[in-house]
Amino acid sequence: MKDTAEAAASLLRTTTAVRERARQLTSRARQGESTWFIVDEGFLETAATEVVTACRKRYPKLHIPVHSRWRHFEAGGVDRKAELDRLLRDLPAPSRGHAMIDLTVVSVLLDAGAGADWKYVEPATGKVFTRSEGLGVASFHAFTAGLFSSDKNRPLQADSEGLRALVTDHLAAAFQVSEHNPLVGIEERAVLLRRLGEVMAEQPEAFGEDGRPSGLFDMMISPRGPDVPHTADVSAHDILSQLLMTLSGIWPAGNTIGTVPLGDCWRHSAVRGEGLSDGWVPFHKLSQWLTYSLLEPFEWSGVKVHHLDALTALPEYRNGGLMIDSGLLRLRDESAAKEIWQPGDEIIVEWRALTVALMDEVAHAVRQQLRLSEGQLPLARVLEGGSWAAGRELAQRHRGGLPPLLVASDGTVF
Repeated sequence: MKDTAEAAASLLRTTTAVRERARQLTSRARQGESTWFIVDEGFLETAATEVVTACRKRYPKLHIPVHSRWRHFEAGGVDRKAELDRLLRDLPAPSRGHAMIDLTVVSVLLDAGAGADWKYVEPATGKVFTRSEGLGVASFHAFTAGLFSSDKNRPLQADSEGLRALVTDHLAAAFQVSEHNPLVGIEERAVLLRRLGEVMAEQPEAFGEDGRPSGLFDMMISPRGPDVPHTADVSAHDILSQLLMTLSGIWPAGNTIGTVPLGDCWRHSAVRGEGLSDGWVPFHKLSQWLTYSLLEPFEWSGVKVHHLDALTALPEYRNGGLMIDSGLLRLRDESAAKEIWQPGDEIIVEWRALTVALMDEVAHAVRQQLRLSEGQLPLARVLEGGSWAAGRELAQRHRGGLPPLLVASDGTVF
């Protein structure tokens, strides 16, 4: 039974399964069989045009970087990577790369929706940031202050001992949380990081004796020592696979086959699949966001990352909002927009699945409008250019920034 459960979980940890099951639900919706949504093909170009407009506005020369947490570290026009480089300048190259990977992992795991009422005032600049940019900047400064390290002499790292000892109030203070500045899911975020510390301590073969996220880099790229081979390369999906296998224990319990945790993977009665994977729709949104965000630190460390196209669009409320606000997706019952849903509710599972499948089609239409090839404008750049910004802009126009469907966030999915 365990082997069967492991086999099903292994299948569900692939982006092939993410796309295939998302397309099942999209095909069904196109045939008019969805309880929740209508796909209106006439608005595909409208959605693409919104993305093209965002791309041209944000990157006039269309030199679009990949979608990444590192874009949030640039919020307000401040080059925080240069600041980190200065802090790391006396360390050897491998240690600098390790610090950037550690920062990326903890920052992304803190990056679920912040809610509309939270803000972060950056002490050094006085600039005010909200939502993802605010979370990014706050986590950057928490990292450089040594919040996630157990060693006061080596603050620029995250390690298992430091994370397991993380006090929720200390995280809240770093994020300037107060009664008048509430952050959604602050306790759950702290629990997630403490779980990360525990999981890393249990897997020294993956995370090293100190239990650092950057141990994964060493395991995959340079297991025999700190020097990265000149020909080092890795596929984006291999990075994702390692994250999904080694970090499966950090996600809140609930979504399991037998005793095997599935993470961001949800039931939908209309989805068919092999064996015990039947009825499950995988997304792995935060793990894919983490993979996208690790592409640059891996490359800065001398590793070529290929096959970025294996990763999918991120099924969260900005890309999902673009689908609805552009008219490409319509709610069968408009009153659904007034309710608060749980991540596992069928309408939300389906919304996210339709977002994954339709974003592939929107990306194709964007490339046609811009006359660029997939090689020139892969999905990772469409998302950055792109769809996420367009979704946010439409949400601002329609509802003051709120998403078109309201999901009760626990700080670990959206």
